[in-house]
Amino acid sequence: MFAPLIGITTSVTVDKAPERAYVNIAYVRAVQDAGGIPLLLTPHLSAEVVAALWQRLDGLVLTGGGDIDPARFGQARHPRVDDVSAARDELELGLTRRAVDENVPLLAICRGIQVLNVALGGTLVQDIPDERPGPIAHSQTEPRQQPTHAVKVMGEGTRLGRVLGTLEVDVNSMHHQAIDRLGAGLREVAWAPDGIIEGVEMSGDDRFVLGVQWHPEELVGRDRAARNLFAAVVDVARRRVRR
Repeated sequence: MFAPLIGITTSVTVDKAPERAYVNIAYVRAVQDAGGIPLLLTPHLSAEVVAALWQRLDGLVLTGGGDIDPARFGQARHPRVDDVSAARDELELGLTRRAVDENVPLLAICRGIQVLNVALGGTLVQDIPDERPGPIAHSQTEPRQQPTHAVKVMGEGTRLGRVLGTLEVDVNSMHHQAIDRLGAGLREVAWAPDGIIEGVEMSGDDRFVLGVQWHPEELVGRDRAARNLFAAVVDVARRRVRR
């Protein structure tokens, strides 16, 4: 069976030596176990190399990591904004817009859902504890593989609900930012009990653009819904006919 090539974006060091690009191996294993071929995409690649790789990609996974520069959505920086990489922002925002424009299957995870929203003109809550204080600790101290709160998914006609195979999931939570105003074409389809948006998608059965605020790559060993997310993006990428 054809194994599609799935791009996975990487984190980068900020103001540290030596300069590095890196990604948690859980993303690589999750894509590989779902039948895809993982390809790491780092901001250190030249524009020419990125363009050449893009022609070969069948799908894209945006990963977690540092904060997006608030200037990208027209705001001053909150004091708790951290680990901002202009090069990573530039690469991921560009890839996201291109994936949407060219109908390349896209799964956006944690920071990724925020990149997706900003790429489409949306804004972010820059620090949940300060701006949206509530009963849920979205930056958990428990192990990454341990769920810490529930997420409810809209039950009427959502791709996310169909993919997960359930309308309520227990998720892990490792973020201090979240979606505020939605970007163009996105709809919110899942929420934490405190109202924080945990899932978005673009409408249309012919388009695969999903974003989740949790880290399913860390849950695939215990959670069928998490495995379903990676299986879905790989399956759509496999069936997509490239131009």
